[in-house]
Amino acid sequence: MPVPRGDLTRSAVLAALGTSGPLSRTDIARTLGVSPATVTQIVKDLLARGLVAEVEHRPSRGGRPAVLLGLVGSAGRALGAKVAADHVAVVDVRLDGQVRQSWDRPFDAMAADAPDRLVDLLRPLVEAPAGDDAPILGVGVGVPGAVDDQEAGAVDAPTLGWRRLALGARLRAALPVPVLVENDVNALAVAERLYGRGREHRNFLVVTIGRGVGAGLVVDGSVYRGAGGGAGEFGHFPVQPGGPRCSCGNAGCLEASVGQEALLRAAHEAGLDAPDATIFAAAGELFGRGVAGLINVMDPEIVIVLGEGTRAWEHWRPGFEPSLRAHLMPSRRGVPVVVESWDDTSWALGAAALVLATPYDAAGATGGQGELVRARLGGALAGELP
Repeated sequence: MPVPRGDLTRSAVLAALGTSGPLSRTDIARTLGVSPATVTQIVKDLLARGLVAEVEHRPSRGGRPAVLLGLVGSAGRALGAKVAADHVAVVDVRLDGQVRQSWDRPFDAMAADAPDRLVDLLRPLVEAPAGDDAPILGVGVGVPGAVDDQEAGAVDAPTLGWRRLALGARLRAALPVPVLVENDVNALAVAERLYGRGREHRNFLVVTIGRGVGAGLVVDGSVYRGAGGGAGEFGHFPVQPGGPRCSCGNAGCLEASVGQEALLRAAHEAGLDAPDATIFAAAGELFGRGVAGLINVMDPEIVIVLGEGTRAWEHWRPGFEPSLRAHLMPSRRGVPVVVESWDDTSWALGAAALVLATPYDAAGATGGQGELVRARLGGALAGELP
C-alpha cells in the first residue's frame, strides 16, 4: 500500500528513539499506536539505511531477551530558520532532534533585498564544517504566511510585506543544499509530531499566540495544508464586525484584536505602558472563543498552545479558559489544552523538522527537493554526498 501523502510514521519511529532512548520493537509499536508488523517493516528499512542500530538487549520475563534499538543521530542534520520581521532564528539540529547550535541574527524582512540578505546569513552556516561528521541534509525555512508548497516556496506574508515572493527559488539558486519553505505554524506542527506531544496523537491542533495568531492542523498523522497551502490561517478568523483593520486588509480578524500589536495598542489607548490584566482577559476571551470553534470543527485529541504569548499565559488564562469551555460542544469539553514553554529556537526547530521528516516520507509534498534530501542521506550513508 502506498504511504499516504505527508505520512510521518517513519519519522515518528526515529523521534520515539531520539526522545525516549533505546526501545524495543514492541515498545515502539505501543508508543506510536501502530501494529508490530508495521514497526518491523519500518525498522528493517531504517537498519538497512544505517539510521538505527541494535544497541543492547533487555531481559524479558520469558523467551528471548528484547533487542533494543537506538538512533544514529550523526547520520544527518538540518538547518532550520524562522524568519520574523526584525530577526532570523536559526538552529543546527541532528537527525535525533538534538540542537547542536543556535543563532539569532538581526534581519529586515521589509528590505527590498531581503531574500539576498537571508542567503548571506545562511550560506556561511551551510558551508561550515559539522564538527561531528554529521552531513547537512538541507535547510528548512519557516515564515509567517501562506506557502504554496514546500518545494516551490512562493510566500504570501502580509506581516512581512511579501506578496508571491519566490523565496524557495531564490534560496535554492544560491545555496548548495535542498531548501524547503513552509508556514511557520505548520512547521511547528511537524516538530510536535516528531519530537513533542504530537508523537502520542494522530489528530491534534497547534495554535500559536504572540506577534500573530496561527494554527497547525494534524489529521491522521499528517499536517493538513489545504488546496493552496493556506490552511490554518486562524489569525484571520473574523470575530468582530467592524473591528480593527488587520494586516491582511480585512477588518475584525482575530489577530487584529489579540496579536501583540493589538495588545500594545489597547494598552496605549488606556494610558498604560504595557497590557494589564483587563486587556489580557478580554483578549483571552476572544482567543478562547476562536479556539473553541476550531475544536468543534476539527475534533482533535489535544490542543497545544505555543508562541511568544505563552510567556504571559497566566494573564491570558482567566479570560481564555471560561470562554473556551463555554463555547465547546458538550462532547468536546474534555479536550485537554496544553501550554508549552517557549523560546525562538522552537520556531527554528520546527523549520528544521521539515527537512528531518522528508527522508522517510516517500510520497510527501516536498517534490524534487525531498528527493534531493533523500539522495543526500543515502549518499552520506554510502560515504559521499551528491
